Order: sequence, then structure tokens, then C-alpha cells
Amino acid sequence: MSGPEHYREAEKLLAGAMKHRLTEDGDWRGDPARHRIADALVAEAQVHATLALAAATALNNAEGGPDREDWLAWKAAAGEPKGGAQ
Repeated sequence: MSGPEHYREAEKLLAGAMKHRLTEDGDWRGDPARHRIADALVAEAQVHATLALAAATALNNAEGGPDREDWLAWKAAAGEPKGGAQ
């Protein structure tokens, strides 16, 4: 996976964790098994976020940052979605 792909995967996993933690009525109490699943998703998201950070750091050269293609990929992954925040 590329850095931007790791970033997007981390976002997706965190969203999934939130769905497992919240009950239908938006309450945080619920089935402990669902919380364990959410905890596992958060842990996996942390790994992807760390790999994304490592990739972004590695691309930032001493001559002014990443090349345009890499910068555009990161902008597409981490920039604000079209039409504002979701």
C-alpha cells in the first residue's frame, strides 16, 4: 500500500470502530464483544496511520518536499473532501 492508501484505510477502520461502539440510539454502552471488535479496529487503524506517517516523512526530501505526483496523492487522501467536511 502507498502512504495515502494507508491513510485512507486508517480512516475507514476508525469509522468502523465507531459503528461498533455506538448502539442504534447513539449510546456508548453496549455489548462488550462489540467493544472488543472496535478496539481491534482501532489498533489496526493505528498501524495504518503509523505507516502513512512513515511514508509521508520519507517522501519529504531536503529540497522542498515531495514531488508533485506524490503531493497530489496525499492531497487527495488527506485533503478536505469536495463539498466540505462530511
